[in-house]
Amino acid sequence: MIDNNLNWTETRDSRLLELHSDCLNCFGLCCAALPFAASSDFAIDKNAGQPCPNLREDFRCGIHTVLREKGFRGCTVYDCFGAGQKVSNLTYGGRDWRQAPDTARQMFEVLLVMRQLHELLWYLREALAFSGAEILHDSLMLMMEQTLNITTLSPTELLKLDVHVHRAEVNELLLRASELARNAARAQLTPAPKRQKNYGRGADLIGAKLRGADLRCVSLRGAYLIAADLSAADLRHADLIGADLRDTNLSGADLRGCLFLTQAQLQAAKGSPATKLPGSLTHPEHWSAGLS
Repeated sequence: MIDNNLNWTETRDSRLLELHSDCLNCFGLCCAALPFAASSDFAIDKNAGQPCPNLREDFRCGIHTVLREKGFRGCTVYDCFGAGQKVSNLTYGGRDWRQAPDTARQMFEVLLVMRQLHELLWYLREALAFSGAEILHDSLMLMMEQTLNITTLSPTELLKLDVHVHRAEVNELLLRASELARNAARAQLTPAPKRQKNYGRGADLIGAKLRGADLRCVSLRGAYLIAADLSAADLRHADLIGADLRDTNLSGADLRGCLFLTQAQLQAAKGSPATKLPGSLTHPEHWSAGLS
């Protein structure tokens, strides 16, 4: 980890850099703004902008402790990266959509933009700690500063933002950081990783049988790994940005040093206490409880 980069974050308002969900300081935005359909992830249908029936008047979830048991597994794998509390307390100054129903639609649309910006901030902050990518530190910090400034814009300005263009600019930088970090790790690993298939972004690996596979330093960016068997696989220093890990079997897998792996991805997967994780992430409760 590169500690000297933390000095920059300490100069900013700590509330602006909260990049993890804090539901206690949010107006239940994801519970109202986002749609979902009855499936293995959700027990019911809900339209965008329609408050979930489990959302209480105080914006708390009435079934938070038993979401999986009640058929709302999808809620447990969602992370707004801190966008919810930013929109609630900074963008709208603490005035919720029930107090001001005329702002509800706009607030929900702003959440969708802010969530993307906060996700990019989370990835940029991760990249700053990559060994081997030090040459990009100035560029990463500048992009983080620019993105953070965008998150402080007014609702109207945020909705005018072409977030896809900004995401493309950030992604180009993240890709370079990933390549540098994986090359540096590959040079130090013993034995050296075998030459791996280039899966390419968005590779279709649904249900793939990869038990015990050597996937060290491989790029699995955006890969569809739904229900794939990666048990006992070695994924050290693999790039997992945007990879779909729903029901992926990670039991006994080694994920130490993985690039851009999020807690939400782990929440969507299956694993075991024997799964090795980066130090910043934790084993989901359902892994030890045997819940799907």
